[in-house]
Amino acid sequence: MDESLPIIRTELLVQAPRELCFDLSRDIDLHVQSTAKTRECPISGVTTGLINLNEEVTWEATHFLVRQKLTSRITAFARPEHFRDSQVRGAFARFDHDHFFYANGPGSTHMVDQFDFTSPFGWLGRVADFLFLKRYMRHFLMQRSLFIKKTAEERSRIS
Repeated sequence: MDESLPIIRTELLVQAPRELCFDLSRDIDLHVQSTAKTRECPISGVTTGLINLNEEVTWEATHFLVRQKLTSRITAFARPEHFRDSQVRGAFARFDHDHFFYANGPGSTHMVDQFDFTSPFGWLGRVADFLFLKRYMRHFLMQRSLFIKKTAEERSRIS
């Protein structure tokens, strides 16, 4: 792997079982709720419920004031430890987004996201990575993880 390629890693401790965290992370309906600011909307493939191995979803969203489409596929799946979604078509040259869930004692999960991507447009994309894209994507992923954490902890308290 080229060490100059951006990799974003976020980590959170969630006071909820990892099975719940795993399922919430692949829940299309929760994804829509967690990305309200970018108006992400599933338009084809799996458009509601839980997405599984080899299934795809095409999202329409607004990023940087531009309405875009992105299709990703679940390319690895080992419930409740890990799954990966990979871009099939979209704005990036490529990406793999790994979601890891580690048991951290009874009812507690260490949730790790790793987003490995290549921007389009060669050296211009690498400049964009440095200037704003990596920071933007880190913030976007962390906000989504915090939404999953809040939802998981609320549901865990109820049950």
